[in-house]
Amino acid sequence: MTTHDLTRHFNVDQDHLRRLHVRLERDAQAVDLLDIAYRTVDSAVGRLLLAATPRGLLRVAFANEDYDSVLQNLSGRISPRILEAPMRLDPIARQLDEYFTGRRHSFDVALDWSLSQGFRRTVLEHLNTDIGYGATASYAALALLSGSPKAVRAVGTACATNPIPIVVPCHRVIRSDGTLGSYRGGPAAKRVLLDLERG
Repeated sequence: MTTHDLTRHFNVDQDHLRRLHVRLERDAQAVDLLDIAYRTVDSAVGRLLLAATPRGLLRVAFANEDYDSVLQNLSGRISPRILEAPMRLDPIARQLDEYFTGRRHSFDVALDWSLSQGFRRTVLEHLNTDIGYGATASYAALALLSGSPKAVRAVGTACATNPIPIVVPCHRVIRSDGTLGSYRGGPAAKRVLLDLERG
């Protein structure tokens, strides 16, 4: 039974429920009880789940990922204090909208790197700063940039497990032969993002 079914069955006023949720969100933020806020947004690559801590954007999940599993994973790895709280994510939602409409070429939001450690984080940080909008680089080139020219497979793993895709643009990494390679959001999403940036 869905939340909508339950509220209809128990004759709960939807507007009242929405106001209660807004109050819960505001109160949880005010007393520092909200470790992870999340929301969903529509985009050119489908629905996206966004999650952020007070430090910054923590996770972007595509529609092909099971959102319940993503949130459960965040609960186990980061904190169980999770709430659908769109206000914290308004700035990134706005910037994603600008990106998908071609009005933004880079993101200006704080990032929480808690889900990436060691070499994977090094790779993603280089990716975030060294491969600009509309450009692509091979996995080998990114391995070289990251200081480990022979670690091409490890670079592939870092891109495949990137917790903040789109904002940290692993879609810009392609195979040396020019083919797309794999992508967390699927090959169609990778093609849409590359085509968008090529204008």
